Amino acid sequence: MVIPAGGALGLYISIPFCRSKCTYCNFASGVYPASEHARYVDSVIEDLAAAPAWAARMGVQLPRRVDTVYLGGGTPSLLAAELLARLFAAVRGEFDLEPDAEITVECAPGQLADQTLEALVATGVNRVSLGVQSFVDREAAATGRLHNRAVVLADVMRLRAARICNLNVDLIAGLPGQTFASWQESLKMMEGLADAGIPHASVYMLEVDQDSRLGREVMAHGARYHADLVPSDDDLAQMYTQAIERLDKAGLEQYEISNFCRTGKESRHNLRYWQRRPYLGLGLDASSMLAADEDHRVLRSTTTDDLKAYLESSEPVETTWLTRAQQHEEAWFLGLRLNVGVEVAAVQREFGEAMVAPALQAVARLAENGLLSSDGKTVRLTAQGRLLSNDVFQEFLELEAPATPLRSPLAR
Repeated sequence: MVIPAGGALGLYISIPFCRSKCTYCNFASGVYPASEHARYVDSVIEDLAAAPAWAARMGVQLPRRVDTVYLGGGTPSLLAAELLARLFAAVRGEFDLEPDAEITVECAPGQLADQTLEALVATGVNRVSLGVQSFVDREAAATGRLHNRAVVLADVMRLRAARICNLNVDLIAGLPGQTFASWQESLKMMEGLADAGIPHASVYMLEVDQDSRLGREVMAHGARYHADLVPSDDDLAQMYTQAIERLDKAGLEQYEISNFCRTGKESRHNLRYWQRRPYLGLGLDASSMLAADEDHRVLRSTTTDDLKAYLESSEPVETTWLTRAQQHEEAWFLGLRLNVGVEVAAVQREFGEAMVAPALQAVARLAENGLLSSDGKTVRLTAQGRLLSNDVFQEFLELEAPATPLRSPLAR
């Protein structure tokens, strides 16, 4: 990663508070007393002020200009209006926020108070991501969501009335009890919102791992949280393919494995991650990626995922200097997430032809398997490659190892 002269920074601020913990959630978030909110915001504000000194100690560049801000969670919309105002005032006090900066806040439908909405507008928030997950009320309720379809539609109207029209809606394929018919119902609702002007949608595959209650139950072949009703991988693949086709017809074109939008409405902040541009993460379990002052080194850091530990000391608990080989690997597996793909000449300029050569051999092999397409200039995932993306990416992490047979799990 090379930060161009005058380049800008992205800020990610983690807000880990939830009204209830969804069964599928594997993020560092939870239900905490409201009394912790102010203390937590105080810690984040302290981190904002301390960031330049920390960056200097680590020998990394920290651009003062900021062109994207993203409050994720958890449910950032649970913060009181005065806490949001303090937080954004601190951001503007410590960094130079671009006049056209994209400022996104994640909101849970039904958990956006009038005063909070007014605070979002007053602080300059111009994009909201709604964690809908399903427009089928029984599916949402089964996973611990506290909203129904009517609440979602009401919040969309409230946001647009407040002139926050750059909206994203999250959906999850693979929820317990989800059927092809119910998935079509959610997609139909999303099509209707797209027709009404909603410019962005995200479609994620249910993640089954040890970090969520539902994931652990699925892995144990249990029935709690309706784990026995989770659709099969083959059904998930079909649901994902249906989403791509239907959203495209609705004017939301896929630009990344899980993301769809109208032209020009890509998530500018999330693009930073896939394009390997610098970002600073603040708060619980937040990650940063910053370039060193010299030697083409890149630093990745992560804060603790334990709230008590974070409030006692918010210094990053993990810091890793990426080697050139690791940066090269990331250039491939992050770049391939995007539908525009990876430009071969650009990777060769950054890393040299000798380092890139084994990757091109992997490209040729994967192209023969129908998982990548290449015209000699640009490499992209095929439709089948997106279904097996984790396995494709793994090939770029083992460039010097013998090729292994591709497995079939569906990838997020």
